Amino acid sequence: MLIDVVTIFPEMFAPLEISIVGKAREKGLVEIGFFNPRDYTDDPHRKVDHPQYGGSEGMVMAAPPLLGAVEDAMGSDERGETRLLLMTPQGKPIDQEWVKQLSQTAHVVIVCGHYKGIDDRFVELMQPEEVSIGDFVMTGGEIPAMAVVDSVVRLLPDAVGGYGSVQEDTFYEGLVDCPRYTRPRVVRGIEVPSVLLSGNHGKIAAWRHRMAAEMTRRKRPDLLEGKESTT
Repeated sequence: MLIDVVTIFPEMFAPLEISIVGKAREKGLVEIGFFNPRDYTDDPHRKVDHPQYGGSEGMVMAAPPLLGAVEDAMGSDERGETRLLLMTPQGKPIDQEWVKQLSQTAHVVIVCGHYKGIDDRFVELMQPEEVSIGDFVMTGGEIPAMAVVDSVVRLLPDAVGGYGSVQEDTFYEGLVDCPRYTRPRVVRGIEVPSVLLSGNHGKIAAWRHRMAAEMTRRKRPDLLEGKESTT
């Protein structure tokens, strides 16, 4: 898989060199590249933002540098379908099902906006898939883009030591995760549920599914709409 990120702050993505994503890169499971719009501007000071037409506070990212960076990024790979994403609070909130679908894409280009926003002519010309990690505003799209990369890469085969762990994640099957326990067996008088010590894998699986449904009803009942008959 190839993920290209269009950003004026590529140095912010240093966390993608460690943990699961870093190991996946070392194994060759994913390549992550960066395209900086500052490299596509004619401005001698490498500026990529200007005041808004019509006035109002806040600078807007210019379309030409973004267009140049994105067009080069989209032409950087020939392995198959390329999906162009724009991280924006105006976009559709993503979920685990969306992440699973994205993980099956050969090439993903993620555009990170900044400042007050980007010139809307970029959106009109490139027609990106506008996505959001929630209904709140951040300084730029870099941290949301990192969240997308991390959530996608961990789903790639061999990225996580035991893929069964991924399949039991919160939201993977539309439920939040069941309670998890490790040593010691007793913490301040609270014991590990006895079924987890029984060695009976059938009973353990049934308990975990039942508890996942119970935890979902308690914490995220909205996820169970239309699913009550199966849980």
